[in-house]
Amino acid sequence: MQVPIIDLVSQYKNLEKEIDNAVKRVFSHSYFVFGKELESFEEQLSKYAGTKFALGVANGTDALLLSLYALGIKEGDEVITTPFTFISTAEVIALLRAKPVFVDVKEESLNIDPNLIEKAITERTKVILPVHLFGLCADMKSIIDIAQKHNLKVVEDAAQAIGATLYDKMAGGLGDIAGFSFFPTKNLGAAGDAGAILTNDEKLYEKIRLLRVHGSHKKYYHQFIGFNNRLDAIQAALLSVKLKYVDSWNKRRREIAAKYTSSLNTYVKTPSEPEGYYSVYHQYTIRTEERDRLKAFMNERGVSTAIHYPLPLHLQLAFEYLGYKKGDFPVAEKACGEVLSLPVYPELTDEMVDYVIETISGFFS
Repeated sequence: MQVPIIDLVSQYKNLEKEIDNAVKRVFSHSYFVFGKELESFEEQLSKYAGTKFALGVANGTDALLLSLYALGIKEGDEVITTPFTFISTAEVIALLRAKPVFVDVKEESLNIDPNLIEKAITERTKVILPVHLFGLCADMKSIIDIAQKHNLKVVEDAAQAIGATLYDKMAGGLGDIAGFSFFPTKNLGAAGDAGAILTNDEKLYEKIRLLRVHGSHKKYYHQFIGFNNRLDAIQAALLSVKLKYVDSWNKRRREIAAKYTSSLNTYVKTPSEPEGYYSVYHQYTIRTEERDRLKAFMNERGVSTAIHYPLPLHLQLAFEYLGYKKGDFPVAEKACGEVLSLPVYPELTDEMVDYVIETISGFFS
């Protein structure tokens, strides 16, 4: 049996008529930039997430970049974040000439450890940027308490967490502002790059609304230097179709995850979900010291897997200038040698799930 790590063709086939009609609708009116398609998606997204405002942008990286820029992050400032994440999280800090300050992650969730944050705060710290890794919210209550104590802003990297909740409150509405990614493989995926910013702060909303279109409040009139970070109408129309299915898709991901956990927890370390948290399992990531051998074994038997992530950010060549060294963040470093993401997407059949479980149990037995 062949089990791919993701199957976007099957997702398209299930929604083919709706998606094709949405794309044709955009071509029929040919308003490809801004317009009703984007306005409609932003309204639906803010309603879904329970925030006052949503802004479609070009991708998840831009969502974080614009969020930090709108908060005034500049050269010399410091932003505290995690070393165990995709590079975008820290990359946007560096692009603004601010300094990424890494804090190790928790053993159980691999999300940033709030108990270590205060030690990293200096007079230059302006923002805490937690990541809701693999679809599980970070410990936002603790993080927000720390931020309020030190008069800091909180920017959520919710790229992997559409639909995730913490004590029934949606990711994206937990901090001051949040960035989402709609990369095709995300739980809500576009047909290419796409992203969004969510906030309840009207001033931030108004600023970013101009920032994403060259700082312009009126065509050819520019209030300040901005960017070209717009979400196009075709992507907005496509995402409007898919948004209706996100909850059911996430429910299926959780069903698959529950089956994995109950069947595999004697062989490997399985993901945790604390009480009050609702993970959407963007990735189902196990941990084992036998990771590389297990990955090869599964590949030989037709099961695709992925490693998220093989090298922590503080050891990346791109961040060598920060002066971190091996051993600075032991939990993140250890995780990089053990993590293995299994197939977990709504179109995965029960037979495929059983085959993945049988393959892993076969390896260990």
